Amino acid sequence: MTARIEEAAVRRTQSRTRSRKQLVESRPAPFALRCGAMLIDYIVPVGIVAFSTLIARILGGGARTAASSAETVGIVIAIAVGVLNLGVIAGFTGRTLGKWATGLRVQRTNGAEPGVGRAFLRHFVGYPLSFLTLGFGFLLAALSTRGLALHDLIADTIVVREG
Repeated sequence: MTARIEEAAVRRTQSRTRSRKQLVESRPAPFALRCGAMLIDYIVPVGIVAFSTLIARILGGGARTAASSAETVGIVIAIAVGVLNLGVIAGFTGRTLGKWATGLRVQRTNGAEPGVGRAFLRHFVGYPLSFLTLGFGFLLAALSTRGLALHDLIADTIVVREG
């Protein structure tokens, strides 16, 4: 009886792994959606810095220290939001705010969750390298058949479309 239950659990796990793998292989995210997700991901921290700068300018008259403190707090909050969004949340869920809004998900190429370390590698090492190649690292996603950009190749991930 116990052996049958264990076999059924193993079969269910294998079928889930196969279906995730098939999803990864068959539904890479379109390049335009990936660009939209990235735009949303970067609008959020830039908006925080812009808002803190606006507050600093309003306070700026005779209170230079309050103005500079407001800008500093805004920058610190923007960095914290960026690290949480691109590293921690992406590592645990496979989604950033932008990917969630556009219906995309980051997965390992074998279908597993990326993990926090791999998300940090992808976003904080891979993205700068993709930028340093004058954007060619990002353009690889549009040119490759599996939709892999340079940062995906570095972190062994793929961006898939859900639903």
